[in-house]
Amino acid sequence: MQEKQKIQTVPVKVYRSADRITVAAPLPGLQPEDILVTVTEEGHLVIYGEVRGMLKDIKELLVDEWSVGEYHRELELPEPVDGSLANVTYGNGVLVVSLPRSAHSTTAVLRLEKIGLDRGERVGSAGHVGEPELSL
Repeated sequence: MQEKQKIQTVPVKVYRSADRITVAAPLPGLQPEDILVTVTEEGHLVIYGEVRGMLKDIKELLVDEWSVGEYHRELELPEPVDGSLANVTYGNGVLVVSLPRSAHSTTAVLRLEKIGLDRGERVGSAGHVGEPELSL
């Protein structure tokens, strides 16, 4: 049996805090460089992930009840965000996008930098906007 890749809609959880909108989405089986996150001027978040190297000709597939992406999800955010300051992390198969709330949405194309085995991040703002730095 040949393993087939199909586009899958990604389920999400969306959270709001005083200064951020956070979106979490499962994207199992990807590497950080396989993921692209886009924030549009219209206030949409687009998540795309594509598996670049499937297990072709390595093992014989006997049962195929679930698959590893191509993943795609576009959702309208509940309010404007500044995409240029977004923090994006990927680990344990879960993508988390943290977007600072803003007066109007700012377009951004966000790519992850690999920081470990199957882990990646994109740091747009190290902390929450408007929070003072803590000194120890």
